[in-house]
Amino acid sequence: MKVTIVGCSGSYPGPDSPASCYLLETDGFRMLLDLGSGSLGALQRHVGIYDVDAICLSHLHADHCLDICGYHVARTYGPGAPYPLIPVYAPADAPRRLGAAYGMPDEPGLETAFEFRTLTPGAFEIGPFTLTAGLVNHPVEAYGFRVANGTTSVAYSGDTGETDELVKLAAGADLLLCEASFVEGPDLPTGLHLTGRQAAEHAAKADVGQLVLTHLVPWNDQATVLEEACGGGYGGPVELARSGVVYDLS
Repeated sequence: MKVTIVGCSGSYPGPDSPASCYLLETDGFRMLLDLGSGSLGALQRHVGIYDVDAICLSHLHADHCLDICGYHVARTYGPGAPYPLIPVYAPADAPRRLGAAYGMPDEPGLETAFEFRTLTPGAFEIGPFTLTAGLVNHPVEAYGFRVANGTTSVAYSGDTGETDELVKLAAGADLLLCEASFVEGPDLPTGLHLTGRQAAEHAAKADVGQLVLTHLVPWNDQATVLEEACGGGYGGPVELARSGVVYDLS
Protein backbone atom coordinates (compact mmCIF):
# COMPACT_ATOMS: atom_id res chain seq x y z
CA MET A 1 0.00 0.00 0.00
CA LYS A 2 1.23 3.48 -0.86
CA VAL A 3 0.06 6.47 1.21
CA THR A 4 0.55 10.00 -0.11
CA ILE A 5 0.02 13.09 2.03
CA VAL A 6 -1.81 15.39 -0.37
CA GLY A 7 -2.86 17.89 2.31
CA CYS A 8 -2.39 17.97 6.07
CA SER A 9 -3.16 21.54 7.13
CA GLY A 10 -5.78 21.91 9.84
CA SER A 11 -8.85 24.18 9.68
CA TYR A 12 -7.78 25.92 6.46
CA PRO A 13 -5.02 25.61 3.83
CA GLY A 14 -1.63 26.74 5.04
CA PRO A 15 1.30 28.23 3.13
CA ASP A 16 2.86 24.81 2.59
CA SER A 17 -0.12 22.48 2.38
CA PRO A 18 -3.78 22.20 1.46
CA ALA A 19 -6.26 21.01 4.05
CA SER A 20 -6.84 17.32 4.76
CA CYS A 21 -6.49 14.82 1.93
CA TYR A 22 -4.71 11.44 1.86
CA LEU A 23 -4.28 9.22 -1.20
CA LEU A 24 -4.12 5.45 -0.67
CA GLU A 25 -3.13 3.21 -3.57
CA THR A 26 -2.83 -0.54 -4.05
CA ASP A 27 -3.19 -2.86 -7.04
CA GLY A 28 -4.00 0.13 -9.28
CA PHE A 29 -6.92 1.22 -7.07
CA ARG A 30 -6.84 4.81 -5.76
CA MET A 31 -8.87 5.99 -2.78
CA LEU A 32 -8.97 9.35 -1.04
CA LEU A 33 -9.49 9.91 2.65
CA ASP A 34 -11.00 13.42 2.73
CA LEU A 35 -10.86 16.09 0.05
CA GLY A 36 -10.49 19.31 2.01
CA SER A 37 -10.02 22.92 1.00
CA GLY A 38 -7.32 23.39 -1.62
CA SER A 39 -6.51 19.70 -1.99
CA LEU A 40 -7.88 19.12 -5.49
CA GLY A 41 -5.06 21.11 -7.06
CA ALA A 42 -2.29 19.35 -5.14
CA LEU A 43 -3.90 15.96 -5.82
CA GLN A 44 -3.14 16.36 -9.53
CA ARG A 45 0.60 16.24 -8.76
CA HIS A 46 0.16 12.61 -7.75
CA VAL A 47 -2.69 11.13 -9.79
CA GLY A 48 -4.76 12.01 -12.84
CA ILE A 49 -7.84 13.98 -11.89
CA TYR A 50 -10.10 11.33 -13.46
CA ASP A 51 -8.25 8.36 -11.99
CA VAL A 52 -9.69 8.34 -8.45
CA ASP A 53 -11.79 5.24 -7.70
CA ALA A 54 -13.39 6.08 -4.33
CA ILE A 55 -13.58 8.84 -1.72
CA CYS A 56 -14.21 8.59 2.03
CA LEU A 57 -15.13 11.76 3.92
CA SER A 58 -14.48 11.61 7.65
CA HIS A 59 -16.92 14.44 8.37
CA LEU A 60 -18.50 17.48 6.78
CA HIS A 61 -16.33 20.35 7.97
CA ALA A 62 -15.03 22.35 5.01
CA ASP A 63 -11.37 21.53 5.60
CA HIS A 64 -12.19 17.85 5.03
CA CYS A 65 -14.72 17.88 2.22
CA LEU A 66 -15.14 21.20 0.39
CA ASP A 67 -13.12 20.39 -2.74
CA ILE A 68 -15.80 17.86 -3.65
CA CYS A 69 -17.49 20.91 -5.22
CA GLY A 70 -14.62 21.61 -7.60
CA TYR A 71 -14.22 17.92 -8.32
CA HIS A 72 -17.90 17.82 -9.32
CA VAL A 73 -17.19 20.51 -11.92
CA ALA A 74 -14.23 18.57 -13.33
CA ARG A 75 -16.18 15.33 -13.59
CA THR A 76 -19.39 16.89 -14.88
CA TYR A 77 -17.99 19.28 -17.48
CA GLY A 78 -14.55 17.84 -18.34
CA PRO A 79 -13.70 16.94 -21.96
CA GLY A 80 -14.54 13.26 -21.49
CA ALA A 81 -17.80 13.77 -19.57
CA PRO A 82 -19.82 11.97 -18.48
CA TYR A 83 -17.31 10.11 -16.37
CA PRO A 84 -18.23 7.05 -14.27
CA LEU A 85 -19.77 7.89 -10.92
CA ILE A 86 -17.32 7.75 -8.02
CA PRO A 87 -18.60 6.26 -4.75
CA VAL A 88 -18.35 8.79 -1.92
CA TYR A 89 -18.67 7.33 1.58
CA ALA A 90 -19.77 10.10 3.92
CA PRO A 91 -22.12 11.02 6.78
CA ALA A 92 -25.78 10.84 5.86
CA ASP A 93 -26.33 14.55 5.20
CA ALA A 94 -23.47 14.86 2.71
CA PRO A 95 -25.50 15.27 -0.52
CA ARG A 96 -27.56 18.14 0.91
CA ARG A 97 -24.70 19.86 2.71
CA LEU A 98 -22.26 19.65 -0.18
CA GLY A 99 -24.97 20.63 -2.67
CA ALA A 100 -25.64 23.74 -0.60
CA ALA A 101 -21.93 24.54 -0.60
CA TYR A 102 -21.83 24.16 -4.39
CA GLY A 103 -24.74 26.58 -4.51
CA MET A 104 -25.78 26.22 -8.15
CA PRO A 105 -29.44 25.10 -8.08
CA ASP A 106 -29.90 25.54 -11.83
CA GLU A 107 -27.10 23.09 -12.64
CA PRO A 108 -27.05 19.29 -12.24
CA GLY A 109 -26.68 18.10 -8.67
CA LEU A 110 -23.56 16.48 -7.30
CA GLU A 111 -25.08 13.08 -8.02
CA THR A 112 -24.08 13.54 -11.68
CA ALA A 113 -20.50 12.88 -10.56
CA PHE A 114 -20.79 10.95 -7.30
CA GLU A 115 -22.71 8.06 -5.82
CA PHE A 116 -23.12 8.94 -2.16
CA ARG A 117 -23.09 6.05 0.30
CA THR A 118 -23.88 6.64 3.94
CA LEU A 119 -21.16 5.84 6.45
CA THR A 120 -22.02 3.83 9.54
CA PRO A 121 -19.69 2.22 12.08
CA GLY A 122 -18.28 -1.10 10.97
CA ALA A 123 -16.15 -2.78 8.32
CA PHE A 124 -16.80 -3.06 4.60
CA GLU A 125 -14.92 -3.53 1.33
CA ILE A 126 -13.89 -0.73 -1.02
CA GLY A 127 -12.10 -2.24 -3.99
CA PRO A 128 -9.06 -4.12 -2.63
CA PHE A 129 -9.28 -2.33 0.72
CA THR A 130 -11.11 -3.30 3.88
CA LEU A 131 -12.20 -0.08 5.58
CA THR A 132 -13.36 0.03 9.17
CA ALA A 133 -15.16 3.20 10.28
CA GLY A 134 -15.66 4.24 13.88
CA LEU A 135 -17.32 7.27 15.44
CA VAL A 136 -14.78 9.57 17.08
CA ASN A 137 -15.02 12.49 19.50
CA HIS A 138 -15.94 15.67 17.59
CA PRO A 139 -18.88 18.11 17.75
CA VAL A 140 -20.38 16.74 14.51
CA GLU A 141 -20.80 13.20 13.22
CA ALA A 142 -17.19 12.28 12.53
CA TYR A 143 -15.40 9.05 11.72
CA GLY A 144 -11.92 7.67 12.10
CA PHE A 145 -10.84 5.02 9.63
CA ARG A 146 -8.71 1.91 9.49
CA VAL A 147 -7.78 0.82 5.98
CA ALA A 148 -6.27 -2.62 5.47
CA ASN A 149 -4.92 -4.48 2.47
CA GLY A 150 -3.68 -7.95 3.30
CA THR A 151 -1.38 -7.61 6.30
CA THR A 152 -0.81 -3.86 5.81
CA SER A 153 -2.96 -1.28 7.59
CA VAL A 154 -3.24 2.47 8.02
CA ALA A 155 -5.34 4.27 10.62
CA TYR A 156 -6.62 7.83 10.21
CA SER A 157 -8.03 9.79 13.12
CA GLY A 158 -9.98 12.39 11.16
CA ASP A 159 -10.79 15.14 13.66
CA THR A 160 -11.20 13.97 17.23
CA GLY A 161 -10.63 14.63 20.87
CA GLU A 162 -9.46 11.87 23.16
CA THR A 163 -11.30 8.61 22.49
CA ASP A 164 -10.80 4.89 22.98
CA GLU A 165 -12.35 4.35 19.54
CA LEU A 166 -9.20 5.67 17.90
CA VAL A 167 -7.09 3.22 19.88
CA LYS A 168 -9.32 0.38 18.67
CA LEU A 169 -9.16 1.50 15.05
CA ALA A 170 -5.39 1.93 15.17
CA ALA A 171 -4.50 -1.22 17.11
CA GLY A 172 -1.34 -2.67 15.56
CA ALA A 173 -1.54 -0.49 12.44
CA ASP A 174 1.62 0.05 10.43
CA LEU A 175 0.93 3.79 10.21
CA LEU A 176 -1.27 6.15 12.21
CA LEU A 177 -2.19 9.47 10.63
CA CYS A 178 -3.27 11.30 13.76
CA GLU A 179 -4.45 14.82 14.19
CA ALA A 180 -2.52 17.16 16.50
CA SER A 181 -4.38 20.44 16.23
CA PHE A 182 -3.72 21.80 19.72
CA VAL A 183 -0.61 22.72 21.65
CA GLU A 184 -0.66 22.15 25.38
CA GLY A 185 -2.22 24.90 27.45
CA PRO A 186 -4.76 25.61 30.15
CA ASP A 187 -8.48 25.15 29.55
CA LEU A 188 -8.28 23.41 26.19
CA PRO A 189 -11.76 22.43 24.99
CA THR A 190 -12.64 18.76 25.26
CA GLY A 191 -14.25 16.63 22.58
CA LEU A 192 -12.72 18.62 19.74
CA HIS A 193 -9.05 17.99 18.91
CA LEU A 194 -5.84 16.40 20.20
CA THR A 195 -2.48 17.80 21.19
CA GLY A 196 0.73 16.23 19.97
CA ARG A 197 1.15 14.60 23.36
CA GLN A 198 -2.34 13.12 23.24
CA ALA A 199 -1.78 11.84 19.71
CA ALA A 200 1.36 10.05 20.92
CA GLU A 201 -0.50 8.59 23.88
CA HIS A 202 -3.09 7.12 21.53
CA ALA A 203 -0.32 5.75 19.29
CA ALA A 204 1.37 4.13 22.29
CA LYS A 205 -1.84 2.49 23.48
CA ALA A 206 -2.52 1.20 19.97
CA ASP A 207 1.07 -0.02 19.51
CA VAL A 208 1.30 1.37 15.97
CA GLY A 209 4.40 1.06 13.84
CA GLN A 210 4.74 4.77 12.99
CA LEU A 211 3.00 8.00 13.98
CA VAL A 212 2.55 10.89 11.55
CA LEU A 213 1.02 14.05 13.01
CA THR A 214 -1.64 15.63 10.81
CA HIS A 215 -4.23 18.43 10.81
CA LEU A 216 -1.43 20.88 11.57
CA VAL A 217 -3.06 24.25 12.19
CA PRO A 218 -0.99 27.01 10.52
CA TRP A 219 -0.98 29.35 13.53
CA ASN A 220 0.77 26.78 15.72
CA ASP A 221 4.52 26.38 16.08
CA GLN A 222 4.88 22.95 14.50
CA ALA A 223 8.20 22.31 16.22
CA THR A 224 6.31 22.60 19.51
CA VAL A 225 3.67 20.13 18.30
CA LEU A 226 6.39 17.62 17.44
CA GLU A 227 8.25 18.20 20.71
CA GLU A 228 5.08 17.60 22.71
CA ALA A 229 4.40 14.40 20.76
CA CYS A 230 7.92 13.14 21.49
CA GLY A 231 7.09 13.46 25.19
CA GLY A 232 3.87 11.47 24.92
CA GLY A 233 5.28 8.04 25.74
CA TYR A 234 5.25 6.60 22.23
CA GLY A 235 8.46 4.71 21.46
CA GLY A 236 8.20 4.44 17.68
CA PRO A 237 9.08 6.92 14.95
CA VAL A 238 7.06 10.13 14.96
CA GLU A 239 7.11 13.00 12.49
CA LEU A 240 5.07 15.89 11.18
CA ALA A 241 3.03 15.26 8.04
CA ARG A 242 4.20 17.16 4.97
CA SER A 243 2.33 17.61 1.72
CA GLY A 244 3.84 15.44 -1.00
CA VAL A 245 5.47 12.86 1.26
CA VAL A 246 4.86 9.23 0.31
CA TYR A 247 4.89 6.22 2.65
CA ASP A 248 5.38 2.85 0.95
CA LEU A 249 4.03 0.20 3.31
CA SER A 250 4.43 -2.78 1.00
